[in-house]
Amino acid sequence: MNILLLYALPIIIGWCLDLLLGDPAWIPHPVVLMGKAIAFFEKKLNKGKHRVLKGALTSVFLISATIVIFILLIHYTDKLPLIYAILIRSVFVFFFLAGTTLIREVRNVFKAVDRSLDEGRKQVARIVGRETSELSAQEIRTAALETLAENLSDGVIAPLFWLIVGGIPGMAAYKMINTLDSMIGYRTERYRDFGRIAAKTDDFANWIPARLTAFLMVIASGKLKTFKFVRKYARNHASPNSGYPESALAGILDVQFGGPHTYFGEVIDKPFIGSNPRPLTTGDAVKAIRINRISEVIMIILTVGIGTAARYL
Repeated sequence: MNILLLYALPIIIGWCLDLLLGDPAWIPHPVVLMGKAIAFFEKKLNKGKHRVLKGALTSVFLISATIVIFILLIHYTDKLPLIYAILIRSVFVFFFLAGTTLIREVRNVFKAVDRSLDEGRKQVARIVGRETSELSAQEIRTAALETLAENLSDGVIAPLFWLIVGGIPGMAAYKMINTLDSMIGYRTERYRDFGRIAAKTDDFANWIPARLTAFLMVIASGKLKTFKFVRKYARNHASPNSGYPESALAGILDVQFGGPHTYFGEVIDKPFIGSNPRPLTTGDAVKAIRINRISEVIMIILTVGIGTAARYL
């Protein structure tokens, strides 16, 4: 019974907290601390010679430190009375899930661009890494939906997958890996060498979750023919993983994603996903969000079921 309570209940409570709260700015967040640690090492080490080695050592150290810290935290947490152990684990799950905040941001992007192009550009800049000052209304909406699809994998499905594999420490390690990639895993002049290992590690950590995300999205949509679309277009992406959730959503909505984007002043050419460049509407955002939520529910059920059974065995 304790296995069930310590594993299954925190997942459900943590997910419900994410649904209700998202990522409130007033709560100290461990991912913020991760970002500060990455920024510190990047500033100190991303210069001179041997940048690939220094970036690799930074990634290995930060990921390893995260695993050790959370193993110790869980070890001491589990010595507390059961109710406290459950609550603390629930908070950790809540911290490492990131579905609701992005959904809110995407809704705000569509509302903002409907009001004015400038508002849309400013709003979408909050959730994408590309330059937004020259984006059209269609490009703004496309960027928001691409990010929504990718975030379902990075923000929900992948953390839950690694929770099944490695418990809370595995979930925390994944968030460090993903944060490293989001900060230094770019193919720009500044980060190409220093962030190379961080990007490769993120590719590995997301290989199964990205494909699982696409599978869940298609199942959630009920449009099983979209599997053919995913097989055709999933590799039309610079990332070996991001193309899977993006192509799943593009196929479900029958739209076109991808194309060239500007990051840190450099144009990165990305292949197109899909062949129907029709105008996106608020209805597309509503449908995409519904697909995200259904996919989350399915993954929560799988995580509780598979993880609990594995721990009993």
